[in-house]
Amino acid sequence: MDIKEIQNLIKFVAKSGASEVKLEMEDVKITIRTGSAKTETTIVQAAPMASMPQAAPAPIAAQPIVEKTPESAKPAESDDSKYITVKSPIIGTFYRKPAPDKPNFVEVGSSIKAGDTVCVIEAMKLFNEIESEVSGKIVKVLVDDSSPVEFDQPLFLVDPS
Repeated sequence: MDIKEIQNLIKFVAKSGASEVKLEMEDVKITIRTGSAKTETTIVQAAPMASMPQAAPAPIAAQPIVEKTPESAKPAESDDSKYITVKSPIIGTFYRKPAPDKPNFVEVGSSIKAGDTVCVIEAMKLFNEIESEVSGKIVKVLVDDSSPVEFDQPLFLVDPS
């Protein structure tokens, strides 16, 4: 099971409203627990002939992978301190387009004004248009299309000049 399949499973469970899902396959055990503010995923990939106590440290190893995304955004902000960050106001799924057959709201190099829609975030089957609070030029898109985003997660870097 690759990372994309796990991410899709997490999205599906979050949308379904289930509070906990356990999936056990030949060499992988996945437990996904959702709460009001966070989703916890535990992945245990057992090697052949491995006992459960040896597999227990695997969730600790999986945890930093999830935490690297916000940390990797922090150096970008410090290096690009002259830029303004457009952040996610809600938790949900980030989309750059209003529909699959439509063009992206903004691209790198696009000029935007305060109030322009820069993306859509789907939360609980509702598509919320996210508007820019600043005017400027899009310098960098920090999130991949169709990716889950957290509250206050950086989405775009905008050059206000």
